[in-house]
Amino acid sequence: MSKRKISISDIARKAGVSHTTVSRALRDSPLISSKVREEIKQLAREMKYVPNGIAQSLLSSRTNTIGVVVTSIADPFFAEVVEGIEQIARSAGLSVLLSASHRDLEQEIAAIDNLHRRRVDGMLVADSRMNKHHTKQRVQIAVPTVFINAQAEDQPEMFHSVAIDDYLGARLAVEHLVNLGHTCIGYLGVGDKRSLLPKADRSKSNQQRLEGYRMALSEAGLPQMTDWIAINDEDNVRSSDVATGQKMLSKLVTTGVTSIFCYNDMVAVGALLASRELGISVPQDLSLVGFDGIALSGYVTPPLTTVSQPMLEIGRSAMQMLLDLLEEKTVEKRVLSPFLVKRGSSAAFKNNPPSHFQVISG
Repeated sequence: MSKRKISISDIARKAGVSHTTVSRALRDSPLISSKVREEIKQLAREMKYVPNGIAQSLLSSRTNTIGVVVTSIADPFFAEVVEGIEQIARSAGLSVLLSASHRDLEQEIAAIDNLHRRRVDGMLVADSRMNKHHTKQRVQIAVPTVFINAQAEDQPEMFHSVAIDDYLGARLAVEHLVNLGHTCIGYLGVGDKRSLLPKADRSKSNQQRLEGYRMALSEAGLPQMTDWIAINDEDNVRSSDVATGQKMLSKLVTTGVTSIFCYNDMVAVGALLASRELGISVPQDLSLVGFDGIALSGYVTPPLTTVSQPMLEIGRSAMQMLLDLLEEKTVEKRVLSPFLVKRGSSAAFKNNPPSHFQVISG
């Protein structure tokens, strides 16, 4: 059995100083006196400390920049996540290089390669589609990396991550509608229609939100109808979640649903626009619940009930995790909990839905 590798934290405990002091001493930082530097280096030698290969290579070539890959710079969700990242990065004296993957694996890999060429000290990759096969065969990541809401089911074990509990969030949304008396609850999602199949190639968030929706209905003893699930089949090329909501709403309202849980707030905004075009009053005729809690959700009419993600905290946590990795600290994966924000787009079910909600029979 191999012995556990000595870490900077072990040296810090032995020396009775902070982790940061040891890290700076081993880097010959002028912030630490020469006497203390030599004492800590001697202790490190006695403890047979071996620096992390990646971190060691960075010591003499730090650029004080970190790379961030998001799906879209225009997405308001990632705007807040990146703000959280920058808050922590600024306090650590680091600059942020931002790139976009557009939910495309090839563009994600290209963005990562570009950040490598720019010699970033570390990377944060949001909504990554990479799995173990890709990291073994297609892309080599040579700097500390943290995933944010990774979408691959077979996530590489070498990477650390910060994620939201999508399953819990979906249950909170559906349970809210159940408590309002709704029994015909639809789901309006994004992604390939194969999301309905058990072994489909789909993103993790799509899968977990759909599973949370189904479980909440099951636990409430409510029916689950295939027609009550509308999922956009153009995930790989879609440019607007708002357009998805506008396009898919009409497929649901003819099935008799009285409320809809939307994959995210932008889809819900699209559903609101479509409802207005169809003469459907929200929430009197149809209740809508979004997911994300972006600022826009509170400004539309009516304001959206939504499952809010702690976006700033996601960004801050991921950036702090990356800083810890750069200093060779031990880190653990984090899963954050969303919470329900009740607003005007959801209301108690009425027993007299309008005629356009009825299923049209032959």
